[in-house]
Amino acid sequence: MDIAIVGASGYAGGDLIRLLLTHKEANIVCATSRKLCGKKVAEDHIHLKNLIDLEYTNPDVENLDCDFVFLSVPHTAGMQYAGKLKERGIKTVDFSADYRLPQDIYEKTYGVKHSDYFKAPYGIPELHRSEIRVASFVANPGCFPTGATLSAAPMAKYANTIIYDSKSGVSGAGDSVSETTHYPNVDENISPYKITVHRHVPEMRQEMAFLGSKAKVYFTPHLLPAIRGIITTAHILLNEPMEKEEIEKIYSDFYKDEYFVRLQKAKLGGVRGSNFCDINFELEDDGMRLVAVSAIDNLVKGAAGQAVQNMNIMCGFDEKEGLRMPGMFP
Repeated sequence: MDIAIVGASGYAGGDLIRLLLTHKEANIVCATSRKLCGKKVAEDHIHLKNLIDLEYTNPDVENLDCDFVFLSVPHTAGMQYAGKLKERGIKTVDFSADYRLPQDIYEKTYGVKHSDYFKAPYGIPELHRSEIRVASFVANPGCFPTGATLSAAPMAKYANTIIYDSKSGVSGAGDSVSETTHYPNVDENISPYKITVHRHVPEMRQEMAFLGSKAKVYFTPHLLPAIRGIITTAHILLNEPMEKEEIEKIYSDFYKDEYFVRLQKAKLGGVRGSNFCDINFELEDDGMRLVAVSAIDNLVKGAAGQAVQNMNIMCGFDEKEGLRMPGMFP
């Protein structure tokens, strides 16, 4: 299957290429970049040297000649391509936030008017597989909502309040240089930011509502002095006391058929470089507060890996194709 990656020069684009090179059904025919047009992809993504021999190009959407497109583009940029690709019948996974939320919530959250809105499945396969399977366009979720939602999803209907506390590696901020990601400001430091107003909160609340939960949902992110990974601690305040054995069964039943969710101690070293989400939990003595911890690689299960997983479902491939790789530990 011929694949085009629109916006291939970023971290997520590089990881997407890395994964697709191991995918037996994937043939990358186009990698676009406005700023690097004409440059070899492997000169930019040096880890891909001797593995790919493509140059960046910058064709119009109408001239993309492929079977599948990944829109690895920033928020507000996805809408510039999505409608045209949909009209052409080219299956697409969009990394931007442009189709993750209802139009009114998106416009309020991102402060822009949506120019080409349509409804698309939200691409957490563990929750929306049936919608994804029949879709031609899927909105790939944010990295924070992926790890957070998976940590709490089994307990959604048992909770009255969920408080997510996440620590993310610096690659989550993208490859642009900024004061926030400047090495002396990051190393040996943990920095909370957008403490009560992060734009991923609506996605988290949307997914809990989808699961039938009436719980109030709150979120605070922190920047971690690491390159990859997100550790999320979910404080799940329960409607009534529960027993640990009961909760263990709920999680086990919920994820029993999910290859990429593993119920084991969540550590970044266990998932880094992989598409796995590891989850463990502990219950407070009074049975009223469950603390669930999840670990994902923000560039894989939080971006490129989940996008490939969605592509596999959309195209009828083995869902694990191109994603059978362990985490990089230590």
